[in-house]
Amino acid sequence: MEDRFDVVVLGAGPGGYVAAIRAAQLGKRVAVVEEKYWGGVCLNVGCIPTKALLRNAELAHLFTHEQKTYGIKVEGQVSFDYGEAFSRSRTVADGRVKGVHFLMKKNGITEFDGRGAFLDANTLQVAKSDGTTATIGFENCVIATGATPRLLPGTSRSERVVTYEEQILADSLPRSIVIAGAGAIGIEFAYVLHNYGVKVTIVEFLDRVAPLEDADVSKELAKQYRKLGIDVMTSTRVDSIDESGEQVRVTVTGKDGKEQVLEADKVLQAIGFAPNVSGYGLEATGVRLTERGAIDVDGRCRTNVPHIYAIGDVTAKLMLAHTAEAMGVIAAETLADAETMELDYVMIPRATYSQPQIASFGWTEAQAKEKGFDVKVAKFPFQANGKAHGLGDTVGFVKVISDAKYGEIIGAHLIGPDVTELLPELTLAQQWDLTVHEVARNVHAHPTLGEAVKEAVHGLAGHMINF
Repeated sequence: MEDRFDVVVLGAGPGGYVAAIRAAQLGKRVAVVEEKYWGGVCLNVGCIPTKALLRNAELAHLFTHEQKTYGIKVEGQVSFDYGEAFSRSRTVADGRVKGVHFLMKKNGITEFDGRGAFLDANTLQVAKSDGTTATIGFENCVIATGATPRLLPGTSRSERVVTYEEQILADSLPRSIVIAGAGAIGIEFAYVLHNYGVKVTIVEFLDRVAPLEDADVSKELAKQYRKLGIDVMTSTRVDSIDESGEQVRVTVTGKDGKEQVLEADKVLQAIGFAPNVSGYGLEATGVRLTERGAIDVDGRCRTNVPHIYAIGDVTAKLMLAHTAEAMGVIAAETLADAETMELDYVMIPRATYSQPQIASFGWTEAQAKEKGFDVKVAKFPFQANGKAHGLGDTVGFVKVISDAKYGEIIGAHLIGPDVTELLPELTLAQQWDLTVHEVARNVHAHPTLGEAVKEAVHGLAGHMINF
């Protein structure tokens, strides 16, 4: 017997569960279908547990490298138990997942545990985890199936060649690891593993680490990672991975054309993601895909099938949890005929929890010049910020970019202590077209790291004070 809903959401990641809640708030009868991870990759094996591991790694670094700075004296040997760090990360993740189930119940949303596949454009069949099946009809459907890790050509997952998922669920560490890819996942894992004594080598195909960030940010991060003792190889191609020996052999070629063999206990592949579109019966709906294999959507997250929406990583717009959340709200409000606002994906904030942290939004300096803006740049170093000195962490800077013609902020690129917390002021200013002169009038509490943002904006307005 078919159960019918106003809205069925396929996938309970950050986008899916937020879309479900917003639709329920707008008076819709809602169901969510999830096969594996309630709360998605983010809560279970991504954003949340990695933050727990990174915090442990920061403390390990403090006790091993900063004892003198902070007057820490320890009698005997200090040891760090990664098993305990892993256990804490799972506790943190499990707590957040329970929170998602609580929110489903609170908002009267029906949960289906299992894999959903379309029978037609108005019906899903769910192969439930208990072995039974359910048929669900819907007026509207929101597809939020996420993405899956890409692998290097000719490779596959194994015990020693892993993706973020296997690595974050491992309660023990290798002695050495090669990380293929210097994006957010690669550089975050590099910091965690290095601070627990793992010999880490990062191999990046492009010419710099964090290659999607502003060049100044990439340069600073590479400098700090090399200073930590992490090997960083850029402009380097991975040719093959051989698991036949005692150690994994990774053959790479540098920009000089010379071949080199790296040996390690483990290889972590972190080269990006592909939209999850297979196995869901999309062909039964007529939903159109892009050339990249993502679901094609308009500014309101509508597919070419009027009552079917898609959000988050499966659309390949910007594969970040908060992008999916924002798209989920837009999809729910659109299908409910409520007022909403389209996203500018270029201006969505990005946060990378390396050490030092990276935060950014908008155009890089090079991109802004390419786009023909009348580019003005101001950079304020944390070396000139009082709070940073109090923390004992003065690495990095705040770099803000404006269009000199109108004085509007078109990008910001930050690297340094807790910079992931400093973007909202700037993104809000950009969203509502405030000029640098208007933002500069915003009084900041002292002493705060946020004063570095104020100083950079003052710089754009022509009157930086403290540098």
